[in-house]
Amino acid sequence: MPSASVCMSIALFLVIFLRVSATNRSRNQARRRRGLQRLRMLVDQFMTGDPTTYCAINHNMPILRLWFDVETELRQDFRLTRRVMHSLQRLLQRDQDHGWGNELEVLIYTYWLAHGLSYRVVARVFNVPKVTVHCIIHRVAQNIWDNLRRAIDFPQTVDLPAVAQEFVNISGTPAFHNVVGAIDGSHIRIKPLQRHRLDYLNYKGFYSVNMQAICDSNGRFLDIFVGYPGSVHDTRIMKNSSFYTTRRYPPTGYILLGYGGYPCLETPICLITPFKEPVHGEVQQRFNYYQSRGRSIIERAFGMMKTRWRSTLFRALEVKPTFAPQVIASCAFLHNVCMDNGDTLVPDEDILMDDAQPPRGHMAYNETSGNDTRNRLAALVSDNFQAP
Repeated sequence: MPSASVCMSIALFLVIFLRVSATNRSRNQARRRRGLQRLRMLVDQFMTGDPTTYCAINHNMPILRLWFDVETELRQDFRLTRRVMHSLQRLLQRDQDHGWGNELEVLIYTYWLAHGLSYRVVARVFNVPKVTVHCIIHRVAQNIWDNLRRAIDFPQTVDLPAVAQEFVNISGTPAFHNVVGAIDGSHIRIKPLQRHRLDYLNYKGFYSVNMQAICDSNGRFLDIFVGYPGSVHDTRIMKNSSFYTTRRYPPTGYILLGYGGYPCLETPICLITPFKEPVHGEVQQRFNYYQSRGRSIIERAFGMMKTRWRSTLFRALEVKPTFAPQVIASCAFLHNVCMDNGDTLVPDEDILMDDAQPPRGHMAYNETSGNDTRNRLAALVSDNFQAP
């Protein structure tokens, strides 16, 4: 005859087993109901040819009333004009037979970028679940990442003379008639994982992810390369980027301008940097002045991007370091979409004030120096110089 304690244990086990079984049955039934519901919607879609909407949007939320009032401007709340928003939604349009719809997802993502808010706060603003906001933000960022070339790409060969002429205009010297881009890197603050903190500590003393970019004479990004931790030197990042390894840009006969942290190169790409300080003579000093004027457009492009998304980019990104490159790349993508639609702004002065530079990078064995080209350009600058 079993003891009373054994009987109690068996009884307790049976109770727990029956409850777990009942819970599993309920979950399985709910799963089957959702599957049947999904199947009915797919059948309905197949029969009608129209997507089935099953997510209830609360049109009475103030942010959505703002969106649906087509006469109201959006820039204060989304940092984008209505025209840019429509263009962005067209660029990111994709086949979607369920969910909240492309229009609302883009609104949620740009609102999150514009204000640097937590997922919880954005969920309250749009009256959608927090987990939905998380999924939407990651989905839209991935969609932009997959379609970067729709807004960020090098100019066609026939357009290069026009790009070069604009660099002549902004630099103030005809000697730069074959300059078709400026390159630089920018550090975006992040909160690194404790285990890898030192990898992300840059020479300026804060934790960051590096964004390398090439821009044209208007400040429009032609190429971006995002993801290296802040401790990596700009030269190493450049030499691992695709435009350099494939020698894709600039084409033969054209030049990139870079700051003093890069080596001055003739091959595999032509990258011309300023003379090292202290300079020797007026020719070098004059060249550095005009070279700085020409390449300053890349600093201005970074400034415009950071000013537009100041709430997100001017403080440490509240996302995982593995997700940060997608967020940063989407800001560059949106910067170009804004420029393509006439939505420009003046960068804030406090963002532009950043004079710290790393030491100059070194040439590799497969590179040739651009010193001779730089000397010829310096002579041309002085030949065309007209004293005021």
